[in-house]
Amino acid sequence: MTTLQERPDLGRPDLHGSRASRPLSDVSQVSVGELLADITRDLSKLVRQEVALAKVELRQEAVKTGKAAGMIAGSGVAAHMVLLFLSFALWWGLANVMDHGWAALIVAVIWGVIAAVLFFVGRSRMRQVHGLHQTVETVREMPDALRGRA
Repeated sequence: MTTLQERPDLGRPDLHGSRASRPLSDVSQVSVGELLADITRDLSKLVRQEVALAKVELRQEAVKTGKAAGMIAGSGVAAHMVLLFLSFALWWGLANVMDHGWAALIVAVIWGVIAAVLFFVGRSRMRQVHGLHQTVETVREMPDALRGRA
């Protein structure tokens, strides 16, 4: 039986990430242990590479998402300013036919009603959220599925 030191083609990957390919005639001389070690090493390398790729992709998507979120936040600030100035315009428009105090009160009541409606609709929709029940159940079933007791 040969050892890894005697078989350079079974060693670690070279700098380019590929090992020297083993000729088919050599396979019959390789022990099951060495083949399993190769499989384990290759599988481990594959998993590490996939995790590294996932990290890079997530980082890129996070940057894109951050930029998009910043733009959406900016549009929210702009929309707030529009509502503020429209509210002032309504207040001043109503002040042409009534006292400034009453006009400001009417605008404030309108905004109070809008806030209350949004709150109650949001609260009722929040109560409809049930969480991740299906995902939690699937994760609980995974160990049994891996053992063959699906």
